[in-house]
Amino acid sequence: MAGPVPERRRLGLQEPSALIKLSWLDRLLPLWILLAMAAGLALGRLVPGIQGLLGAVQVDHTSLPIALGLLLMMYPVLAKVRYGELGQMARDRRLLALTLGLTWGLGPLLMFTLAWLFLPDQEAFRTGLILIGIAPCIAMVLIWIDLAQGNREAAALLVAINSILQVLVYALLGTFYLQILPNWLGLDAQVLSFSFAEIARAVLIFLGLPLLAGFLTRVLGVRLKGRRWYEQRFLPRISPFALYGLLFTIVVMFALQGEAISSDPAQVMCVALPLLLYFLLMWTVAFVAGKRSGLDYERTTALAFTAAGNNFELAIAVCISIWGVTSQQALAGVIGPLIEVPVLVSLVYLSLWLKPRLFAARAAAAG
Repeated sequence: MAGPVPERRRLGLQEPSALIKLSWLDRLLPLWILLAMAAGLALGRLVPGIQGLLGAVQVDHTSLPIALGLLLMMYPVLAKVRYGELGQMARDRRLLALTLGLTWGLGPLLMFTLAWLFLPDQEAFRTGLILIGIAPCIAMVLIWIDLAQGNREAAALLVAINSILQVLVYALLGTFYLQILPNWLGLDAQVLSFSFAEIARAVLIFLGLPLLAGFLTRVLGVRLKGRRWYEQRFLPRISPFALYGLLFTIVVMFALQGEAISSDPAQVMCVALPLLLYFLLMWTVAFVAGKRSGLDYERTTALAFTAAGNNFELAIAVCISIWGVTSQQALAGVIGPLIEVPVLVSLVYLSLWLKPRLFAARAAAAG
């Protein structure tokens, strides 16, 4: 595989841009996402009873259509993972140390700080933001890493670690950032109760099921038809369904809260600014930290998007179970994807633009 690269350099030719390598569907992703968001908001505003219809059946406090969209979105990405290489990724101490420090150390503290700076007098929205900040993403992050041509095996490993830690420490972090730390700082504290069972069930459904399906698909596909057929013929056929699932999820998500979001833009802006700063700061810090630590582009990208993404589904489920579906805490969780999706899509394109400019020398040395 290394042969063509030196030959192209000898002839004075440049490598094709990572952006050019994207399919037309991926290259126009920002347009599709904007259209999906607009369609969802329009449905929520213009179609009477759409919220009741979409939310009539729920899976662990999550609308059944959203649950199905998430599963469809994650399955193709997890079917691409070469699970036999996870052990090698697990021995990458730099990557694991950076992930744990950024995702579970800096991330919650940064969101706590931004929530209090921007929403000191809006307790409900502030609480919703803090509950978002302590829940690393275990779903859409796989899409962003895949689109940015990051390391899928690293992504799967980091998502699995974050999923386990969510079950173990989400309630503890919620107690710390909503009760203990505010008391230490002389701020208003809240008394809450979290259900470990609910958190574990959400992780099992939204990660466990597609992870099992992806693993079994790879094992059986390679065993029955061979690795070449599986990776060169089967995976290209199912890959677009990840984006279809993402777009479907976005439409449903914004249809469910379209009226709430569009009826009071001022509320949206109050929550949007700290979220925007959070995504940009976390991604930038993680990307720089990965680059300076000597990680290659693929692992740096996996680290950056893992650190920046959040598990809005879990945060929304917790808010609904405690304060109700129409609460401002739950609305803050719904506003989250409104900001996260376009920001992280933009960062996907920024990552691909930076790849040949910051990592070309290292890739050439490896080649």
